[in-house]
Amino acid sequence: MSTTTAAPSSGMAGKLGTWLMIIATVGLAFVICVELINILFYDPWSDEKFLFKLSGSLSGVEIGPLTYLMFGSLAVALMMGLPLAFVTGGLGVMFIYLVGDAMMLNIVPGRIFPLMANPDIAAIPLFIFMASMLERAGLIEEMFSVVYKWMGGISGGLAAATIVASTILAAMVGVIGAAVVTMGIIALPAMLKRHYDHKIAIGSIMAGGTLGILIPPSILAILYAVVAQQSVGELYLGSLLPGLMLSGLYLTYVLVRSWLNPKLGPPIPVEDRISLKEKLKLLGNLIAPLALVGLVLGLLFGGIATPVEAAGIGSFGAIIVAMMHKKFSIAGLREASVTTAKASAMVLWIMFGASVFVGFYILQGGQQFVTDAILGTGMSAYGILFLLMVLLVVLGMFLDWVGILLLAVPIFIPIVKALEFPGLFGFPPVAGDDVVLWFGVLYLVNMQMSFLSPPFGYALFYIRGVCPPEISMGTIFKSSLVFLAIQAFGLFMCVLIPGIVTWLPGLVYG
Repeated sequence: MSTTTAAPSSGMAGKLGTWLMIIATVGLAFVICVELINILFYDPWSDEKFLFKLSGSLSGVEIGPLTYLMFGSLAVALMMGLPLAFVTGGLGVMFIYLVGDAMMLNIVPGRIFPLMANPDIAAIPLFIFMASMLERAGLIEEMFSVVYKWMGGISGGLAAATIVASTILAAMVGVIGAAVVTMGIIALPAMLKRHYDHKIAIGSIMAGGTLGILIPPSILAILYAVVAQQSVGELYLGSLLPGLMLSGLYLTYVLVRSWLNPKLGPPIPVEDRISLKEKLKLLGNLIAPLALVGLVLGLLFGGIATPVEAAGIGSFGAIIVAMMHKKFSIAGLREASVTTAKASAMVLWIMFGASVFVGFYILQGGQQFVTDAILGTGMSAYGILFLLMVLLVVLGMFLDWVGILLLAVPIFIPIVKALEFPGLFGFPPVAGDDVVLWFGVLYLVNMQMSFLSPPFGYALFYIRGVCPPEISMGTIFKSSLVFLAIQAFGLFMCVLIPGIVTWLPGLVYG
């Protein structure tokens, strides 16, 4: 009886949805036709129109309601599952037309061409290619094997080896998804085979994999430097110590927990361990990739090469390293090139779309509106900083890292510049010239947290794709919480002691 009733009701719902879609499509086509007639046959500067004219129809809307309209439309479109790149660009153009007129569409090329002409952007596809080439050459598996054999004999050694390997991998890759998935495929089966606690095994992979956001050559750091007009070399140096500090905190947690309770991370059996002589011989497999990473970062940090030049050398060096390890093939080169093209196109389209959307919003006075609203709360500088960090974590639950950067950072940076940070609990203040650099590293650490934040953190779903079926999503969520707390502690340390961020750039660049 119930089945018979359910079938007609579901059929009616399907027909209703189809008719609504048809009506919406016809309505949109009608509006577009009317607007085309207005554009082609009527003077845009006069009040003459055919039936109606949408151009400039929202010109009298104040910035407050316009803020709700723009970002509300963005939220609805994203919840419908539409791609961020086309949503931001499309909404940007639509609001330009509705608030201004056809002439305001000049904002679109005015925002896109400066990005296209920025030389630092060229480093992004080159670093992605370097990472793809090293991954397809099998060097990541080789690296984990070396670290695994060195550290597997201690309690929690495999989880620690995963974090160490992920730290090295972060210096090679700079892209989060690749690091988490690759280490999940390689390290997770090894830890589960040794009966590791699921939360330590999964958490160490996710936390270690997200280090690629922070440790140079991070792709996100390049984009932040472009948006904030900050030196890429300074930002790389500023993020190095926080990245190593977080890696050390992860290691400490895993090793201490496993030492207190060896059942959480059993060591590998004695018969599977190798001698010190064999361990030293294995290090030879890491010489070439580590030398390549050292060369690329050395050229960047020393100011000898620009980011693009260093990335170009790294890309060529990745091919040479693959040849040295006898892992180079034309098929691998083609796959790495296709991966690079897809990833670069995704990043660039999001950059173009978000740049148009945010550029128009700022032009309408949105920057001043948000600044006045936040500064008008009466909170202290550190209170406002905390509010911005919370907003970034919340955005990280729903948007990808490129979208957050291009939507939030252009609005947040002027707010941070307007504040003074005198230091907490007697620690040194943040010098005015270092505020943008310091905030940039805090932003990068914050993005690490957003990747691990339930319920929508990207790393949670990356690892879900490589976990065996018996590991539930609830276990993955629980695995992230301790490491999320460690990241929050690391972020607090960077706020409390700004020198963790600013000391190394000051030492190198003065």
